Amino acid sequence: MSSQKELASKSQPDKIGFVKSPQLVTCLLILSLISAVAQDSTKPSAAAPPPIPPAMNVPAPGPTNDTPYAPQPILQGGVVIPLYSPDSPHLKKERIREAEQYNMSKAAPGRINSIVNIHNPSIEVHTVEGGINTGTAIILAAGGGHRTLNVGSESADFVPFFYNYGLNTIILRNRLRNDGYNVQADAVNDGLQAIRLVRAHAKQWNIDPNKIGIMGFSAGAELAAPAAIQFDEFDKKNSDPSDPLAGITARPDFIGLVYPGPSPFARGANPPIPRNCPPAFIVCGGSGDRVHAIWADEYLAAMLQVGIPNVEMHMYGNGRHPGETMSDGSRMTGGLTAKNGIPFGTWQDRFIDWFRDLGFLQKPGSETKAAKDIAAFVSQPPPQRAERRGSAPRATNEKDDNKSAPASAATKQ
Repeated sequence: MSSQKELASKSQPDKIGFVKSPQLVTCLLILSLISAVAQDSTKPSAAAPPPIPPAMNVPAPGPTNDTPYAPQPILQGGVVIPLYSPDSPHLKKERIREAEQYNMSKAAPGRINSIVNIHNPSIEVHTVEGGINTGTAIILAAGGGHRTLNVGSESADFVPFFYNYGLNTIILRNRLRNDGYNVQADAVNDGLQAIRLVRAHAKQWNIDPNKIGIMGFSAGAELAAPAAIQFDEFDKKNSDPSDPLAGITARPDFIGLVYPGPSPFARGANPPIPRNCPPAFIVCGGSGDRVHAIWADEYLAAMLQVGIPNVEMHMYGNGRHPGETMSDGSRMTGGLTAKNGIPFGTWQDRFIDWFRDLGFLQKPGSETKAAKDIAAFVSQPPPQRAERRGSAPRATNEKDDNKSAPASAATKQ
């Protein structure tokens, strides 16, 4: 019996040593890993995700042929109408067949950032549902320094925004100085012609002919501001019976000037202001966009000199011109963008407040407060002229202007 215990005790250390051998444990782990890898290799590999398809319905310029170029809609559903007939003396016959050129966004497929090479200027109309329609139409004149037309941030983005308020949006594609055109002789006329064209088709588009205006951004404001004071001259120059729009006024019922370029009152100019000059909404950054702020202030001062009613301006202390560098290194954006959350990024809400106050958000056919105020203003004698910064702009005398009618009595169809 004792011999068996001795044998067992002698064999126990060998057994324990066998189990705790580190070399053996390592070998077992390696064998386990090899077995696991071998089993995984027999499984089928996961399928690769399907490729991302290309963007669909990306807008593109229209074809070119022997007829005048036909501008294509920027947004789905847009109705595009050239401003002038193909034989119009306002057009350059040698260039009217050239196609527009689009600058597409690299990050947002299908988005047109800007357009150049515009030789057959046009409007693109986007109407709203009848149940929410106010009858008001806003013509948008984008900026771009007269080198390009920034129709993305300063036109297309506003179509859904204004839709929610029952506002019909019209995108203007005017001619550019960079393409060989004169701002005053060509681009300004494009803005005035757009107003007449919208008014001519107002009934077909369920637009109120007394609620049509124009909003200009930066260089586009150089079309909107002249429209407010030059409409009568334009109407007279285009009153020939051969003109299909003869007798339809180009007077806007309101204008908007957003971080505007130079107005007709810049650089000491003193043009006459008609008594039925429309109300204006003006917005700009302050000292951060000093040059444009001064131009905005010059327009406001000119209107205040003669007492034009319902002119409102918002000057934001924190803000620069679109594209300029901010203090944090980012670049100022334009249009409806939030502008990094600064108050300037909510200017469109102030515009809607002003618009509602003047009655432009009422149903079609309702006389606006803006029209009533202008009618009352025209019926009064001109206010005493105040002296400020030299000679003040002069109001057009009723005798000289053949007793200009108030907005509600202007020739509109």
